[in-house]
Amino acid sequence: MRLSRFGLPLAALLAALGNLTIHSAAAAEGDWPEFGGRPEGGQRSALTQITPSNVAKLEVAWTYHTGEMPARPGQSLEVTPLHVNGTLYLCTPGGKVAALDPANGRERWSVTPGTPATGSASGAKPHGIAMCRGLTYWQSDATAPGGPCSKRLYAPGRGAEGPRIYALDADSGAACADFGAAAGHPGYVAFGDFEWNGDIRLSALMSPPVVYHDVLISGESVADNIKSDAADGMVRAFDARSGALIWSFNPIPPALAHATGAANVWSVMSVDIERGLVFLPTTSPSPDLYGAARSADLPLANAVVALKAATGELVWSFQTVHHDLYDFDLPAQPILATVNIGGHSTDVVVQTTKTGFTFVLDRDTGRSLFPVPERPIPQSDIPGEHSSPTQPMPPLPEPYARQTLTRSELFGLTPFDRGACERAFDASHYEGMFTPASLRGSIMFPSLLGGGNWGGAAYDPDRHLLVVKASNLAYRVKLIDLAHDPGPAARPKTWMDSPMDGTPYRMEGEILMSPLGLPCTPPPWGTLTAIDLDTGKRVWQIPLGQSKRYGITVPAFLGWGSPNVGGPLITASGLIFIGATLDSKFRALDLGSGRELWSAPLPAPGMAVPMTYLDHGRQLVVIAAGGNGLAETELSDAIIAYALPPP
Repeated sequence: MRLSRFGLPLAALLAALGNLTIHSAAAAEGDWPEFGGRPEGGQRSALTQITPSNVAKLEVAWTYHTGEMPARPGQSLEVTPLHVNGTLYLCTPGGKVAALDPANGRERWSVTPGTPATGSASGAKPHGIAMCRGLTYWQSDATAPGGPCSKRLYAPGRGAEGPRIYALDADSGAACADFGAAAGHPGYVAFGDFEWNGDIRLSALMSPPVVYHDVLISGESVADNIKSDAADGMVRAFDARSGALIWSFNPIPPALAHATGAANVWSVMSVDIERGLVFLPTTSPSPDLYGAARSADLPLANAVVALKAATGELVWSFQTVHHDLYDFDLPAQPILATVNIGGHSTDVVVQTTKTGFTFVLDRDTGRSLFPVPERPIPQSDIPGEHSSPTQPMPPLPEPYARQTLTRSELFGLTPFDRGACERAFDASHYEGMFTPASLRGSIMFPSLLGGGNWGGAAYDPDRHLLVVKASNLAYRVKLIDLAHDPGPAARPKTWMDSPMDGTPYRMEGEILMSPLGLPCTPPPWGTLTAIDLDTGKRVWQIPLGQSKRYGITVPAFLGWGSPNVGGPLITASGLIFIGATLDSKFRALDLGSGRELWSAPLPAPGMAVPMTYLDHGRQLVVIAAGGNGLAETELSDAIIAYALPPP
């Protein structure tokens, strides 16, 4: 604890070049055929019907209930629906795939092709988070006769052998039996059919695969801090029709295959169709917070990695964190953009991070367009472990999250409350950013929860503005020496505690909170920031949301903001739509200033990336409002669409 080529000109170009398929990005104007709106990401729509001048008139157009309430705290409805093929498609953490009428939200069909995206597996603690953040759409050559499974949805699932990808006919929901048939399981591919160099039962699918012509490319999520030898973070490419393996990429070198694992891609990848490149945001190696067994160089972990989409060949990589001891994985989809720096127009990859840094990399070479100095960091005091001497810390673009914490800044509503935060701070090891875990207990700030986290950023290509949200929460983590472990009865039991099997330690973790249940870090606890990527300077930053505790919502004028999960959507008319906050509101903001223009109550926090589409001339904006059990919010099964009232 990771998204114009919408229109017919691209389709015509691909057909002229003799390609065998038309990528889903060639959908009609007003569609939302990919997680981030297009293969390049960006979470931006060209639609302009809803504007800053009329957004205050938005009203609920329809509500769809999935029929699934979370069965356990780790389940969360965080899907970003697709709009393509004249249909709205979505998935649920329980494994359901539904097709809706985009005009009214009525269900056309629904299926549950297998077991949920994550679930229990005998013999090992399973991956604990269950969600389906999106589906993948693929369409065969439009000039060929249509037929069953000429249009497909790919949905995540799970079996006893680990993660699966199911192929469904987009018109009916029927299984596409040719997909995986050669491996003996018609209708799906099973990741357990391949070598993983670790425990695949700790792996799951949360984010949708991407497509490059007939190539379906998938990463997976690996549970953090459970085992030292977790499954390697394999990225695999399959034939979109047959499910046959085309290529695989392993970020873990063979020499460390059974000492560590992960460095996986749990967030969304991006595709440059013209260059034939796929961009991977990789994560930390296992077991995240202890690295004595993996001190060798792992340059493809915590890195933006560019591969040839057709073959999996490595083109370049750029590491954002060296020898990660902090769980500072890359949580957001890389955004493919064009910026103008120093008078030169350059195609780039934009990567946001948990640390609050943004990296702007040349798309062809991986070279940073802004200077990235290496700065000394605190060193580990765990026996046998060594921190990296330095970490990359770019001054530009300016950080969008708070990165330092001092004792004098600690927050409390009362002297007693603040005093408790001060005592916790004094009892902990903290030397600034990149303070590693310790036996004493360390404060990590930014924390493994972010800074930036799931939901990423949105990019406006007209203004070259990056819009990114952040949480400003400190995290206290302590390593417990198993040789002196007080035993299970004395152990805290929180969802953040982890066993780190295969190491001499286990881990205890918690958000640094006051006795009144408020963060010890100074507000705002959540922000939204706009950054000019041509200059790297912040254009504006605002507190995002309102904090809520004991049923009381803090007034907005206090500027406390809210911790958040989810991301922004922007439109060509100059609007930002975002849920994400714990106050169960959906907001529209002015892109130029960040000023709030409209808000609506949700039945639970909208911890997802919203999307928008055009249906018979009417623009609708949709968000999944499911909440999150781990954050102890309200819970719901609602997908809600908003639109302007009929004329």
